Amino acid sequence: MGRVKKSTRKFESKHLTRTLDDRKAKKKVKQAFILREKKKAKRQANCEDDDDDDQEGEQPKAKKQKPDGPQIFEDMSVEQFFAGGFEVPEDKTKTAGKRKRGEVEKKKKPAPQGEDEDMVDAAEEESDDEVAQHKDTLSGLAEQDPEFYKYLKENDPELLDFSMAERDDLSSIDELSEGEEEAAGKKKKKKGRGAGESDEVTMADVKKWKDALVEKKSLRSLRQVVLAFRAAAHVNDIESGGPTGFKYTITNPDVYHELLVLALKHFPEVLQHHLPIKESASGKMRVSTDTKKYRTLTPLLKSHSQSLIHLLPLLTDAATQKLLLNSTLELVPYFLSFRKFLKTFLKTVVELWSTHSVDEATRITAFLVVRKSAVVGDEGIKEMCLKALYAGFVKASRQTSAHTIQGINLMKNSAAEIVGLPGMDKLGYRAGFGYIRQLAVHLRNSITNNSKESYKTVYNWQYVHSLDFWSRVLAMHCDGLKEAQEGKESPLRPLIYPLVQVTLGAIRLIPTASYFPLRFFLIRSLLRLSLATGAYIPLASLIFEVLSSAEIKKKPHPSTIKPLDFSVTIHVPKSYLRTRVYQDGLAEQVVELFSEFYVLYSKSIAFPELAIPTIVLIKRFIKKSKNAKFNAALHLLVTKLEANSKFIQEKRQSIDFAPGRKTQVEMFLKDMEWETTPLGAYVVSQRKVRGEKRRMLEEALKEENEKREKEKADESDDVMMSDDGEESEMDEDDYNDEEEEEEDDEE
Repeated sequence: MGRVKKSTRKFESKHLTRTLDDRKAKKKVKQAFILREKKKAKRQANCEDDDDDDQEGEQPKAKKQKPDGPQIFEDMSVEQFFAGGFEVPEDKTKTAGKRKRGEVEKKKKPAPQGEDEDMVDAAEEESDDEVAQHKDTLSGLAEQDPEFYKYLKENDPELLDFSMAERDDLSSIDELSEGEEEAAGKKKKKKGRGAGESDEVTMADVKKWKDALVEKKSLRSLRQVVLAFRAAAHVNDIESGGPTGFKYTITNPDVYHELLVLALKHFPEVLQHHLPIKESASGKMRVSTDTKKYRTLTPLLKSHSQSLIHLLPLLTDAATQKLLLNSTLELVPYFLSFRKFLKTFLKTVVELWSTHSVDEATRITAFLVVRKSAVVGDEGIKEMCLKALYAGFVKASRQTSAHTIQGINLMKNSAAEIVGLPGMDKLGYRAGFGYIRQLAVHLRNSITNNSKESYKTVYNWQYVHSLDFWSRVLAMHCDGLKEAQEGKESPLRPLIYPLVQVTLGAIRLIPTASYFPLRFFLIRSLLRLSLATGAYIPLASLIFEVLSSAEIKKKPHPSTIKPLDFSVTIHVPKSYLRTRVYQDGLAEQVVELFSEFYVLYSKSIAFPELAIPTIVLIKRFIKKSKNAKFNAALHLLVTKLEANSKFIQEKRQSIDFAPGRKTQVEMFLKDMEWETTPLGAYVVSQRKVRGEKRRMLEEALKEENEKREKEKADESDDVMMSDDGEESEMDEDDYNDEEEEEEDDEE
């Protein structure tokens, strides 16, 4: 015996019992109706026999019931009819090859599972005409026998439900991805078509379905749209020789577009109409999963969701991607019941979110889908979303360049928001602690391992971006103003110290000039953290190490290489070392980082004491340095530091409290804006200059990309136009070359 199909096993376990019960109930009603018709025909025959004694008992009674219909009782007496029970004999012209009476009697006995399968398979092959005839019969029952119709309506109203066929259709699509091909094939055979044929979707079909969905919220039309959308989602598979057997086919591009828009826009609306989402007082969304309508709509939702997850990676148009993601945004509460699917779906959405070639608006929409899943889901789904985002971000951060840095920053900022969502306090701390500890373990292994390549586990873009990501997370959710508004300290604040220690350890792992860009990148990360959280991090010493290095002190070599972009560089090639270009870049970075560090404390009451070591060391460096441009920038910085120190000293003369009063020390110049201080005004002007340079650089980069894409397009067009001629010429040349080589070998 062959192996039973998976769809058959699922039908047996989920729908076999209910299908048999429904068909038995239908059969019971039909038999009762037929019996009543036979009694009525018998009474009419008896009346006619009283009027005409000559013809008494000559003709079967049932023959006079419908003189214009098929004569199905002409060879059967009354005794033979009642001996056969209440089963109606079928017309011989229509029922050739159907089951006999003995087979029906065998079915009445308890049958094993294999016989039930045969009975279900045979019952499923009933034509739509029989269903329509049964509906017409039940409709006429109200006129022919009102008492019996009233009795059925009071005791068993489900038997009079004319939408039984629709419910059967909905229940048969529990696994459309497996069973649709068989069901479609059987139905097409009944209609006289080939097993491999499908219905062609036209614009009229799409318009009809749209009207039914918009005006009536029809479930039958929704089912047709789901089946057609599934065929549209797999249209590329069919064209490439994939599996066929879908109920519909789409060949017209306009129909394809309208069908996608119809399914993506109106499926959530109809689903929300029939199965509304309930929101609790705490803001949690819930869908009633214990209702009959939910069990009816579950197959549609499963089929539609599988089509979405199959279609999403194949789309390349930004507008269509956004439309699909916006559609799934409304379906997220319904997906919570399918955790296995939701995990795969989130993984697909995160891949789209972390792809650099995808449009920025589309990536933001993808993030909103993941964010809503984290908001409405339980703790397990929240953790799933956070881990998926972090894994996608780390994977995408491997490729860092001037073209991808904006997308990476977008991923950092959006993923950092997830950690601070309501209900993420414990989960955010647990995840942050685990990932920061993992970074610390990598750093320790790199320090203890004596191999030459051990440092590469730390000095790479993924590690550096991970440290920067967690600094953004802590800066976003441990902000002093945000904590004051919430009235409590952030549960993530204990993670500040371990993160700072790991970052400082990574900076000092290899203190060579080749990795000064990595040092600058991580210093900026710590500056952001210090600004938001108010934690003091001693960064001046790290900048002094660069100022006292041989790369700054020694005379550079002249060079014409391209200036280095420190925002997308962590390692400098050897060709840049000891060059004027690299030294000028280091000088700019040193001045910028000194000013950004000290402006954090420009209003601090201890600023004069904090700035004295830097002022002294910079003045000593200026006396020994011969780089006039660098010396001028440092001299301006020292001037601003001294001016800010004098400003703070003047403000301190009017205070009347000792340094031990911490509360009053923290309130010193609390109402003053930092931009109004001498050092603050200098930093604001420097930021404007750097922002203008960055804008010009981005515009030049954008123009370069457009020019490069245009050249590629022109080259591809030229290749396509001359492809055939060139190929033939090349083939002839290759053939002539091969002949010459063979002749040389023979000689």
